[in-house]
Amino acid sequence: MKQTTKQSDPAVGEIVGLGVTALSHRIASGALSCREVMTAYLAQIDAVNPCVNAIVSRLPHEKLLAEADARDRELARGTHRGWLHGIPQAIKDLTPTAGIATTFGSPLFAEQIPAQDGLIVERMKAAGAIVIGKTNTPEFGLGSQTYNPVFGTTRNAYDHDLTAGGSSGGAAAALAMRMLPVADGSDMMGSLRNPAAFNNVFGFRPSFGRVPQAPAPDVFGQQLGTEGPMGRSVADVARLLATQAGADPRAPLSIAEAAAPFADEPDTEVAGLRIGWIGDWGGYLPMEAGILDVCEQALGRLETIGCIVEPTVPAFDPARLWRCWNTLRQWAVAGKLAPLHDDPHTRDRLKPEACWEIERGLALSALDIHRANVERSAWYQALRGAFERFDVLAMPSAQVFAFDADTHWPAEIAGHAMDTYHRWMEVVIGASLAGVPAMNVPAGFDERGRAMGLQLIGPHRADLDVLRLAAAYERVAADVVARTPVWQ
Repeated sequence: MKQTTKQSDPAVGEIVGLGVTALSHRIASGALSCREVMTAYLAQIDAVNPCVNAIVSRLPHEKLLAEADARDRELARGTHRGWLHGIPQAIKDLTPTAGIATTFGSPLFAEQIPAQDGLIVERMKAAGAIVIGKTNTPEFGLGSQTYNPVFGTTRNAYDHDLTAGGSSGGAAAALAMRMLPVADGSDMMGSLRNPAAFNNVFGFRPSFGRVPQAPAPDVFGQQLGTEGPMGRSVADVARLLATQAGADPRAPLSIAEAAAPFADEPDTEVAGLRIGWIGDWGGYLPMEAGILDVCEQALGRLETIGCIVEPTVPAFDPARLWRCWNTLRQWAVAGKLAPLHDDPHTRDRLKPEACWEIERGLALSALDIHRANVERSAWYQALRGAFERFDVLAMPSAQVFAFDADTHWPAEIAGHAMDTYHRWMEVVIGASLAGVPAMNVPAGFDERGRAMGLQLIGPHRADLDVLRLAAAYERVAADVVARTPVWQ
């Protein structure tokens, strides 16, 4: 396991080692100043970001320290903006940030400076966060491997030769390397779950509508992706979710339930909870050797606190699910990127996978989309049936361990050829299509030191129940959760 990271100042290590909830309390109590926190994080980023390339479009130190000083003056006057007061944040490079480049990882947008923040950025800033830059992502977020021609490749926190996953790869690596105390991300095809698994952190895909997206050109049709939180503890994830969540009139399908309960410490009493272990879906999903073993060991920890784990296979043909997924994803990507493909001057600067999605999306008919949505609806009803028997379903968060960072995507798994650039992440599409909450929890490491995660999947809008189970798991998996990259 390759470790090349340097960290020289013990005071820096103490500050950046705090979870965001603990850091928030120290700032509010006056035990730490915003300047001390910002100084520590900037030093950490300077020291370790070159190893993983997670944070991009960084703002100048002087500007950020001046913002931290302003937050300290506010505290001296008795003004406290919220629980993120003075806390550094870097926003995923798919979400608009006013005055800071938002490139989508594409050379076509390398100079784009939005005039308006995305909704979650508005909410995080309102809670006091200081935006220091962006976290790296694949071009247009396509693919669970974070590389692009603008900023290059983001590398795994535990072995810098390996991928950090994606598309929230920059966020996950930055969290694991203690360059951020908590992070935002987004998830269409596992993008909050796969990188969290590869970097041994928590990543939560909320129920569809829980975290509204705005501004958005289509607020009715596109329902595959969602933004959400990542953190090094369940409490930190839940706290950020409470800030991100909540209805907004610009997003008519957003959930109107109060988000405040997510900020409370999750209850960890889970004895008697029924967990359905889908695993490799009865052999349908090819898995790299060792993944099921690591995940089953994680489930064994839940059994020690009274959970009842039973194997199960959903009453739905997974091949139907894959066909449905491809149709709806291609439609979504084409709807967003077709104008760039229409122009030959911009088409040549799109990565091949983007062109593949767009061209297939353009070939779809309205009836194709309707049929796929009918299939999606049938899957949702089948999943409701599974949740009549089980409280939570569980699956691995990926079908392979982190692979070489210079490999764009795995060509095969366990001897099975991958026929698309994203087939190796098929394991995540069930939760995405159903719009249900899914949490990656760190499951453990293989003999090579590669991390893997376990998806805990709950019924629609049962976000708090999934967080509670994850908190209970965290309590009995402290040795896994506490395993960090070695600073040398």
